[in-house]
Amino acid sequence: MKLHIGIDPGLSGGIAFIPAIGNPWAHKMPETDRDLIDLLRDSISLHEPTALIELVHSSPQMGVKSAFTFGEGYGRIQATLTALAVPYERVRPAAWQKAMGCLTRGDKNVSKRRAQELFPTLRITHSIADALLIAEFSRRSRP
Repeated sequence: MKLHIGIDPGLSGGIAFIPAIGNPWAHKMPETDRDLIDLLRDSISLHEPTALIELVHSSPQMGVKSAFTFGEGYGRIQATLTALAVPYERVRPAAWQKAMGCLTRGDKNVSKRRAQELFPTLRITHSIADALLIAEFSRRSRP
């Protein structure tokens, strides 16, 4: 059974899972490598997973340490998906936001409201909103 995974990288991001049948679920980005591996391994069992990772870059406003930490976390996600044999692609924020009807222009409340509209039974937080929308974008665009 197909499982769409949406990933909003970064310490304040999240990971969302939308199965072909059943209810979606999402988690705040795990803090440790072990927690990330366990979450993904446990979530993909009995599924045919595919993942979309938001394509993001460091920004000039970031300090050297935070840019390095951000890049390290992004690589950790890619390495974990590769080790678990989960195929993945990257998606630009503008692409998934336009398709999901929530061009945020940096305002996380826009994506949080849209995620709540699409997933009324879930408690939506800023950390999982984008991940859910990326997973839903995957489900709609990559059946």
